[in-house]
Amino acid sequence: MRDKVEEVIERFKKVSHKLTQQEVINNPKKIKKYSQEHSKLEPIVEKGKKYIELDEQIKEDKEVLKGSDEELKELVKGELDDLISEKEDLEGEIKYMLIPKDPSDKNNAMVEIRAGTGGDEASLFAADLFRMYSRYVETKNWEIEEMSSNAIGLGGYKEIIFLVKGKGAYGTLKFESGVHRVQRVPETETSGRIHTSASTVAVLPEAKEVDVKIDRNDLKIDTFRASGPGGQHVNKADTAIRIVHQPTGLTVSCQDQKSQHKNKEQAMKILRSRLLAKKKEEQQEKMDAKRKKMVGSGDRSAKIRTYNFPQGRVTDHRIELTLYKLDQIMEGALDQIIEPMRIAHNEELLENTGLK
Repeated sequence: MRDKVEEVIERFKKVSHKLTQQEVINNPKKIKKYSQEHSKLEPIVEKGKKYIELDEQIKEDKEVLKGSDEELKELVKGELDDLISEKEDLEGEIKYMLIPKDPSDKNNAMVEIRAGTGGDEASLFAADLFRMYSRYVETKNWEIEEMSSNAIGLGGYKEIIFLVKGKGAYGTLKFESGVHRVQRVPETETSGRIHTSASTVAVLPEAKEVDVKIDRNDLKIDTFRASGPGGQHVNKADTAIRIVHQPTGLTVSCQDQKSQHKNKEQAMKILRSRLLAKKKEEQQEKMDAKRKKMVGSGDRSAKIRTYNFPQGRVTDHRIELTLYKLDQIMEGALDQIIEPMRIAHNEELLENTGLK
C-alpha cells in the first residue's frame, strides 16, 4: 500500500507542476484535464501523507521495543496498538479512494422495464417494479420523468421507460440491470397455483449531446399515428416517432407526448442513453473479461433476483442475499439490497486492481 501511496503523491506533484506551465495554462482542454486530475488526487494525497507518517512512527516504535530502555518501551507499547489501528483504518479508506470511478455514476439514470416470460402476469409484475422504483426514488428526493410506455388493459406494462433525475442516480441504480423473476399466484389464477414470471430491467446512464455525437445522416426517422390512451391527438395526427440508428440498428419509438416535436425529443434522449451504454459495454469487454461476472457486470440476460410472494422472500442471486422483507422491498426500501451489492462490487474492483 505504501508503494501505491507514494506513486499517487509523485503523480500529484507532476500534475501540480503541469498546472504552472504556460503551455497548459493557455490550453483550455489541458487545464481542464489536469485540474480535474489534481482535484481527484488531492484528498488521496492528504490521507496518503498521514498514512506514511503513521507507517514511519510505527517503524520507530518497533525499533524502540528492540532496545533496552524499559521506561521508553512501556510508553511505546501504549501507543503502538492505537497507531496500528489508525493505520489500518486509513488504509481501508485509501483503498476505496483508489478504486477507479465510473464517470457516468453521477448521471441521471434511464430505466427500461420490459415484461418477459409469463404473459399478462409478467406485464403486471413490470408495473409492480415501476411502482417499487417510484417509491425508492421518493425516498431519495429524486424525480421521475416518464419517457415512453406500452400499457395493457389490466394495469400492467409490456414496456415502460423513465428517467430518474438525481445526483448519483445511475451509480446507485445500475446494479438493478438484469432479469427480475417473480413467484406468486396471479390474480387471474383460479386454482391457486403459483406461477413464475419475469421482467427485465435495463439501467443506462443518461447521455447528454456532448457524451454521444450522433450524425443526423445516420438516422431514419418515421412518423405514425399514436395508439392507446393519450387524448385527442391519438389517431388524428402523425405525432408518434420512430427513430432507427442505422449503423447499430438501435430503434426507439415514442408516442406518449401530444406533439411530434416532444416525442422526437424523448426518443433522442433514449437513443443517446442506449448508444452510450453500448459504447460502455464494448469498452468494458475489451478492458476486462472478468466484467462478464454477475457482480457489477450489468448483464441484462442473467437472472439477478427472485421475488417469492408466498414466502415473503427476496433473493439476490449475485451476492446470495436473502431477505424476508418482500413487503418493504416492494414499497421501495431497496437500499437494504443495493448497499450490499455496492459493497460486493467495490470488493471485486479491489481484487481486480490488486489493492485488496
